[in-house]
Amino acid sequence: MDISELSARQLLKLHADIEGRLRELEIIRSANNPTGDLAEYLFCKAFPDWVREGNSQAGYDAKGTKDGLLYQIKGRRITHNRSRQLSAIRSLERAHFDYLAGVLFNEDYSIFKAALIPHAVLQSLNKERNHISFQKHTNSHVFLLVDDIWKIPYVEDVTDKLQSAWY
Repeated sequence: MDISELSARQLLKLHADIEGRLRELEIIRSANNPTGDLAEYLFCKAFPDWVREGNSQAGYDAKGTKDGLLYQIKGRRITHNRSRQLSAIRSLERAHFDYLAGVLFNEDYSIFKAALIPHAVLQSLNKERNHISFQKHTNSHVFLLVDDIWKIPYVEDVTDKLQSAWY
């Protein structure tokens, strides 16, 4: 299909059809940007003992069935913007999750990098004010999933696992 021949109305119709099909495949669950839903889907596919929680579950997105660990899952699609800022992390100090599962997608949604980051590591980064900061106006923490994160002890590189689940 050559989309350059489609009108704006036809492109938006195609977009809606694609969104509906992705929902049928249970890849996305909301009408929001699909990056977050796709991240949840892929982590749960890569780690079969994780179960996705409902959309209204505060503080975590998946739970390990074997170990009971809780996972907050975040994704970022790197585009012309190049930012690696993940979506807001609320109530970091309350430890509603055991691990942050983060994935960076390339512009075409292929997987660039993925990591599992223990909550304790996030807490230490928060105290050092390095790569994570509190934003008063959103009452949340902002975290940058930059290359240095993969060098930190106890951070697990799970890029290969997610790539295997996706392809």
